[in-house]
Amino acid sequence: QVQLVESGGGLVQAGGSLRLSCATSGRAVRTYSMGWFRQAPGKEREFVAGINGSGGNTYYADSVKGRFTISRDSAKNTLFLQVNNLKPEDTAVYHCVAKRSYYSVPYYWDEYEYWGQGTQVTVSS
Repeated sequence: QVQLVESGGGLVQAGGSLRLSCATSGRAVRTYSMGWFRQAPGKEREFVAGINGSGGNTYYADSVKGRFTISRDSAKNTLFLQVNNLKPEDTAVYHCVAKRSYYSVPYYWDEYEYWGQGTQVTVSS
């Protein structure tokens, strides 16, 4: 089993930055594909960013390209999401996900095997 615990969310003004972290425990996930999803009130959950098990490939939703950066510290089994130039529409609960997949990065929530409880990001205008 794998446990995922997100942190780093908070209230920030538009244009600000945050660094979200996802700490993992249980089985080592250094070769797992991992990612971030978000869900805003009244909206469907959406893929934000993903990184494959090799760490060599990253993927982003069009809405966050150029502003968000996903990375991982394999030695510490930790996933990060650097979020810059935040906009009010980025307000959501951000969830960390993981899947035993070395090369591919799923874009759908249900394709992952492990999910975190989420961390709230609120961007004020």
